[in-house]
Formats: sequence, C-alpha cells, structure tokens
Amino acid sequence: VQLAESGGGLVQAGGSLRLSCAAAGIIFRVNPAGWYRQAPGKQRELVATISRGGSIDYADFVKGRFTISRDGARNKLYLQMDSVEPDDTAVYYCTADARRESYAQIGSPRYWGQGTQVTVSS
Repeated sequence: VQLAESGGGLVQAGGSLRLSCAAAGIIFRVNPAGWYRQAPGKQRELVATISRGGSIDYADFVKGRFTISRDGARNKLYLQMDSVEPDDTAVYYCTADARRESYAQIGSPRYWGQGTQVTVSS
C-alpha cells in the first residue's frame, strides 16, 4: 500500500488550502481513512477521519474549518482546510487501514503517507 499526499505549502492566516492523497493498493471508498498532523516539538494528533460507511469525525480544533472527503472514482482522499490559523502549521499525513473497524477502535492506522508540510503565516 502506498499513500502520497500533495497540496501542502505556505498560506496566510485566514486562507485556504486543499490537501490530496492518492492511494495504491487500498481503496478509500471501502476502507477507513483519515488525516493526522504533527507540529514541531508536539505530539502527533488526529485531525479527521472517515469510516467505511462514510461517517466523519473531526478533532475539536478543526471543527467548522476543515472538511474531509473522498472521491471513489479517483480513489483519493482530501482535506479542505479553510480559515487556517498559525497553529495549523504542521506536517499532515494521509492514513488508511484495511481493517473494517473505525479509527476509534483501531487506534493507530496501519498505512501512512510521507506527509506534506503546511505552513500558515500570521
């Protein structure tokens, strides 16, 4: 399984950015997937998840600002980031798992991308 993120970069506070993740060897439409992030000197944290059935969950710190989605035809996972803040600066990782359970049950997902840097300037 290979996951490849794209779309990171530098954005001003209040702006928007869309991250994309292409997958090989796993199908987003029928597997749980999500986005994590890790800022310098901080622990990795879960940002958003989407279950096999399409249920979506967000971390409180991105609710109302970020949107996770998937495109079954293109087998891609997205993270639309709006109203970004300097605290959103981090490396963002696309993740997925072949198990049926939700991320809450799985814990740490099995498959990870290399990450894409997002930097928000104030």
